[in-house]
Amino acid sequence: MRVFLYVLVMAGVTYLIRMLPMIIFKKKIENSLIRSFLYYIPYAVLAAMIFPAILESTATPISAAAGLLVALVIAWLDWGLLPTALFACAGVFLCEFIMKLL
Repeated sequence: MRVFLYVLVMAGVTYLIRMLPMIIFKKKIENSLIRSFLYYIPYAVLAAMIFPAILESTATPISAAAGLLVALVIAWLDWGLLPTALFACAGVFLCEFIMKLL
């Protein structure tokens, strides 16, 4: 029974977080500084959540750095999210495979 209460509270909190900006800011935001700040917030939050996981999710930090380097290169080439993730995983796999051989 408590689980349903927890789920209901979390649903309410999530709904409020998404609904309040639409109620508070009815007009288009004209200030370019605020617009650019709001534009980059999702990317900054996503990077802050993903970066520690990148470094800690592999067997060694060397393979994590290799995967990160591959991901940065593929992203720089603007190939898209799926190829970037696939090539980064392949880079980690190859690095760990080579490290096991040596």
